[in-house]
Amino acid sequence: MCIRDSPKTPKPLSVSSCVEVRREYEMCLDEKYHYIKAMKTHPNVTSSRRKCRKAHFTAPSHIRRRIMGCHLSKDLRTQYHVRAIPIRKDDEVTVMRGNHKGKKGKVISVYRKRWAIHVEKITKDKANGTQVQVPIHPSNCMITKLKIDNDRKRILDKKKVVEKDKGKFQTGKVEMALD
Repeated sequence: MCIRDSPKTPKPLSVSSCVEVRREYEMCLDEKYHYIKAMKTHPNVTSSRRKCRKAHFTAPSHIRRRIMGCHLSKDLRTQYHVRAIPIRKDDEVTVMRGNHKGKKGKVISVYRKRWAIHVEKITKDKANGTQVQVPIHPSNCMITKLKIDNDRKRILDKKKVVEKDKGKFQTGKVEMALD
């Protein structure tokens, strides 16, 4: 039973009983809101929402590049053993979320200042009749074809995740272990 549910009027409390009351009150809050407070694990990284949002939206261009990453399609993921990579001009993408879901095209520009990419065939008409590119956030897209050059190859090799055997023996190794 929680403290606030008890019908008795509170009596003056000693220091030890105050600590117990405080613990019980926190347990009541946890029951009410169904959450457990997570401990902060790294002392140099803030967990303040305000500071994290400020760091995100005032990030310099070289960090925005990493944040503006995009998932690879399943066949590219199996080919390169990489899940996501920063998007760049001349990649081909499919829009996965939003009003333009399912549309495909080539990336015309990566607009880091506005956190957006512009895709070739995705435009809208203005009131005066001119067509403008629709900005799309890269997290709402999936890369279907990569523009590969030496820098991209180096990045893919660096990010490559090699699958481990997970403790499974091959037939030759088992026979040698038995001998």
